Amino acid sequence: MRMLARRLLLPGLTALALAATGCSSTPHTVASEPAAPATLAPSGDGTSQQLDVAAAPQGSPTPAAVSRGDGKGKTEKSSLKVASYDKESGRAVISTAPEGPARTPSPGKSPEAAKPVAAGDVIASAPAPGAPNGLLAKVTEVVGKTEGGTEVKTAATTLNSVLGEDKADGKVPVDPSAVVVEPLMKGVTFSWAKTGGVKFGPEGAKLPLGNLRLDVNAAVDTAPDAPASAGASVTGFVQLAPQVEFSYDGTPGGGAGPRGAFLGMSGDWSSQWKLQGRAAASTGAPKRIPFAKLHSSPVIQVGPVPVVVNLDLTCYIQVEADGRVTLDVQQDVKGDFKVGGSYATGKGWTPVSQSNVKSTPVTATVTASGKVKGALGAEASVGLYGAVGVTADFAPYLRGEADAKATASSDGKTSVSGAWALYGGFDLSGNLHLQLSLFGTPVFERKIPLGTLNREWALVSGNTGR
Repeated sequence: MRMLARRLLLPGLTALALAATGCSSTPHTVASEPAAPATLAPSGDGTSQQLDVAAAPQGSPTPAAVSRGDGKGKTEKSSLKVASYDKESGRAVISTAPEGPARTPSPGKSPEAAKPVAAGDVIASAPAPGAPNGLLAKVTEVVGKTEGGTEVKTAATTLNSVLGEDKADGKVPVDPSAVVVEPLMKGVTFSWAKTGGVKFGPEGAKLPLGNLRLDVNAAVDTAPDAPASAGASVTGFVQLAPQVEFSYDGTPGGGAGPRGAFLGMSGDWSSQWKLQGRAAASTGAPKRIPFAKLHSSPVIQVGPVPVVVNLDLTCYIQVEADGRVTLDVQQDVKGDFKVGGSYATGKGWTPVSQSNVKSTPVTATVTASGKVKGALGAEASVGLYGAVGVTADFAPYLRGEADAKATASSDGKTSVSGAWALYGGFDLSGNLHLQLSLFGTPVFERKIPLGTLNREWALVSGNTGR
């Protein structure tokens, strides 16, 4: 079985990877606290605001936001835009909309006042030329005028420089039609459904609005001595309705960083897949075959500030086998998930992973003596402005063992000869990354692991004739 290289949104739709979910005949929940901050109430100091969190308007350029370095006034929408940006040098060209410059000099004022930005100003921009993941930067020097606008030198900055002491909390669905999908092998199809632009799923089946779906029908390496009828393959689908979760709780008086923050991905998901045939023996690490890469860079509007979220999701098939077992196994899983990082003053960043899923009755046939484990999993990442914040790897699996032949169903119906067992479960791992300090929180020197979690439960088993 050849290993296919990754590259195809959904930073990764992990986890999404999907990160942090389990499956069983009864609900299983995995959670780490603290969860994301609840809806934030006004502080009562009369200066902070509760900012709306919503998807940026479609069909027109998203206005940039500017926080002036002179300290006067709040961050506000601006007619400025990033005409170009060079990541290596940090230089950007800032221009103004046709309505005119953001600053009009009064008679007798120096030409300096006509510059749209000044040293100390902070600009938050949606994706722009040279900045495909948006730009959040502080102007360190105004170089001068060019044909395209005003050239400036910039340096990296943090969200608290534009959100300050304000507060925000919300969930924004990811537009499935804006997800870029790169199939990594033959037999992969993509479908989606959204309000005002419904696209039908496979074979004309309608998908729920807001959902995206990947179907795969692929061969995997078959054991060399297997008959033609035992050719190994995986078929099935993963269906998601992802959404971005974002919250920010500013420090009164505009302190060094926020009191609380959260970044993550959540939503509904389902998967159904079937592994059959006699897979070739795997030696060392399990054979992982990525079959699709998804990416999306939704812009969420946090008050006047455009915040660019980068989501990546790589879906894969993974098989562990000893080359002796022929099987026909199917699993159908539905539920919800949440993965992210939560920050609180004094506690730092804490991983958050939650799921509540159910596995429908599973049928399986296992022939011969041996072991096999098959998974339809995903790697997910969620970050801001191109920086990775949270990664997770989630793999719901089925595992079978037999020393003869067994046909079984999780509804209790069995036909067996010899000893056999079938298990369901999931593996979950991941990390919080240094770049979450983009919120303006203290930098941590190492990745914070989500923790390696494994849940497994017996579906059916038996022993007859002994």
